[in-house]
Amino acid sequence: MRTSRTLPRLSRPGLVRPGLVALAVVLVVGLVGAGCAPLEPKSKKAEGQSTPSASPSASASSPTTSPSAKPSERPVKAKPSVKVPKFKVPPRYRGLVEGGDVSWPQCPKGMGIPQKRTLGLPMPLPSAKFVILGLTNGPAFTPNPCLASQVQWVKSRRLLAAAYAVNSYPDDQTLARYGQEGPFDGGSKLGALSNVGYQQAKFNLATMKRSGLQTPLIWLDVEPVPIFEWSSDTSANAAVVRGAARGYTDAGYRIGAYSTQALWATVVGDLRLGIPEWRAAGQTSRAEALRRCGADRMFQGGKPVLSQWVQDNRDLNVTCPGTSAEMTRYFHQY
Repeated sequence: MRTSRTLPRLSRPGLVRPGLVALAVVLVVGLVGAGCAPLEPKSKKAEGQSTPSASPSASASSPTTSPSAKPSERPVKAKPSVKVPKFKVPPRYRGLVEGGDVSWPQCPKGMGIPQKRTLGLPMPLPSAKFVILGLTNGPAFTPNPCLASQVQWVKSRRLLAAAYAVNSYPDDQTLARYGQEGPFDGGSKLGALSNVGYQQAKFNLATMKRSGLQTPLIWLDVEPVPIFEWSSDTSANAAVVRGAARGYTDAGYRIGAYSTQALWATVVGDLRLGIPEWRAAGQTSRAEALRRCGADRMFQGGKPVLSQWVQDNRDLNVTCPGTSAEMTRYFHQY
């Protein structure tokens, strides 16, 4: 069979049929439009439909999507509100450190109990680095009438602070009131006196708390108290001091003792507590005060920490050698 009659010969010029040419053109254009032409960008409407949060109806129909937030955005968790406090680092002292002590005599004139009216004496020198504040107006159970203002004076200057309190012998009325209140056996005389000393400490701690004074240590001031005299029985006097010492330590405070060899022996005899010592030199000098730091001036078996002398109506104090590195054991830094 001859194929020339059934299939056209496209290779021969002039024999291509117009219909076939048109069909080929249509096929080429279709292929180009389907696979080779650049893609058209999506319309704004299509973009809106691909983002559910842009459509109010889409947002409303989603139970887990907030109308005001896009589902594609994860909720930002709030940062925890943690405020780290700034810790005060006490300054380190080298060598000898000087300070002062104040109590009811430094209050404005005319305050206090009738037997111990305040004197308006000057406050410590501007060079003072520490101040020891008295809690009593002379004898026990009488508060320093201007302690709160003295505490503010110390705070405003950011000084080191500590406290001291005078111990005294109770009269019969005070003994009857407090003799049974405390950890000691009130059935004995010495036990009752110890309970009185314990209550003296509690009274002073309440005074200190009201004033806002902070201290790690309280000094027991043991010396004769004019008008409010100690008894002639040193064992009885020592019982009061022992009771006060326990009152402070039961409350969590460390204690020290302020006195001299002569004054201590006169009041409490050979009582030995073995606590830190603050030694007095009286109306002398700084040099004499430093000499009192010597081992030969020990009065109750404790290490020397401070020494005091009086000059120009001020009670001046200096640390004993070796104390400056331990200031925070004895003082609170404001």
